[in-house]
Amino acid sequence: MARRIDYSARYRYTPEQVYSALMQRAYWEEIVEEMRKFSPNHIESFKADESGVELVFHHILPREMLPEIAQVVMRKDMVITRKQSFGPFGEEVTGKYEASVPAGPGSLTGTMRLFSTDTGCTLRTSSEAKVYIPGVGPKLEQMMLVNLIDLFRGEAEVTVRWLDKLTAG
Repeated sequence: MARRIDYSARYRYTPEQVYSALMQRAYWEEIVEEMRKFSPNHIESFKADESGVELVFHHILPREMLPEIAQVVMRKDMVITRKQSFGPFGEEVTGKYEASVPAGPGSLTGTMRLFSTDTGCTLRTSSEAKVYIPGVGPKLEQMMLVNLIDLFRGEAEVTVRWLDKLTAG
């Protein structure tokens, strides 16, 4: 059975300002640079135009950094490919992502919504983790989702710093 979790990043900036950041490769490079504090990461591809944004990340988690329960399943470093996209700018911007591990025993997918609020805007991410291993599946799903929240929280912090720099200059 899959587990789900939502995360909302609330910004004091307008949806236009946040979307403008999403459209810039330099913004995503700054996010990758932040993630490199924890493990090797890079952007495989990036495209932004009037139809939206599409990007592919590679996150590499060294096997020795994985929790014991994950080391039982993963015999090598875990290479995660995350494909993420956002549609064109509008009243509400929608997006989606999927993360995969070669020969991985499950999936991680999600949707994103960027919308206006009274104080700025919110980027809400709804994620679903599925692990197809009897007995340990639910523990791994929960671990994945908790770590995902940490990732999204870190990305939100980078977003605030990025926008703070743009509006201060």
